[in-house]
Amino acid sequence: MIDGRSSLRLVPDPAPGPVVPAPARTLGAVELVPGRITAAVVTMSGAVIARAEVPYDAATAAPGDIDAACAVVSRVFGGHAPDGIGVAAAGLIDTAAGQVIEVNDVPALRGYPVADRLRALTGRPVRVEHRARLQVLGDRWFGAGRGRRTFASVSTGEVLGVGILYDGEVLAPPGGRSGAHMTVSATGDTCTCGRRGCWKTVATTRWLRERSRAAGDGSPVSLGALVERDDTSARRVVEEYAQNLALGLVNVQQLFAPGLFVLHGEAREGGERFRTLIEERLRADSADGASAAAEQPRVLVSGAAVDDVALLGGAGLVLSHL
Repeated sequence: MIDGRSSLRLVPDPAPGPVVPAPARTLGAVELVPGRITAAVVTMSGAVIARAEVPYDAATAAPGDIDAACAVVSRVFGGHAPDGIGVAAAGLIDTAAGQVIEVNDVPALRGYPVADRLRALTGRPVRVEHRARLQVLGDRWFGAGRGRRTFASVSTGEVLGVGILYDGEVLAPPGGRSGAHMTVSATGDTCTCGRRGCWKTVATTRWLRERSRAAGDGSPVSLGALVERDDTSARRVVEEYAQNLALGLVNVQQLFAPGLFVLHGEAREGGERFRTLIEERLRADSADGASAAAEQPRVLVSGAAVDDVALLGGAGLVLSHL
């Protein structure tokens, strides 16, 4: 008491401590294809900030080898706690069960429960979808498809397939595939699936190599090397390859009219002429009887790194369910 009045002691505020930022939210992605498993941590804006990859022998691997590879790559998620993990897998997929039904080239993946394995390893929610179909979500959230309700995303090269976003939803019916095995020639070559004339037999890197050898070029070739050569033989093969790719895309345009086709993979090596050939074929085959409301087909070649395409799709799968 001072002069009969209560005294009040002012205690200074403690010195402010360091501000601890909240952990950045991340997305997990896994790509499971013949011969390789890749995992990555992806930011909410689509940047890959950590990656791990393990090869395996597609022909001789046992399910235990796939388990071991999954265990190694899943370590990349340590310390990140992603909101979920999206798996981009090759083959026929059971999305509800989160498993691979079959992959023609990998016996060990028949019935493989990839979602259960990764969930047990990471403790994170896991969703699985076909690789080629899934990449359309990568384009939707992080690439050329942002802001669009309908478009198609196309894998080219060793892996061929189409993912379609239609009115905001990925077309992924149970038992559906990516289009690589649609028949484009009833009397064509035998495919790895055992049937004849699949789109895959005329529109992948394997066809490009075989066609080049048949044209008299014995050395290993790539689309980029053929475009660079620019002689008569090389131009003919490149043009035929573009037409073969367009064969499947014309069917997609006729059925769903996505308007925009975003090409990934080997198409990047083809340059502007290659892109134009595909677009011209699409427009020519869509011109007759097209609805006035239909968007004219347009082809874009993605600038995304080839190795990131499926991983961004996996991240997009997680983002679509947040």
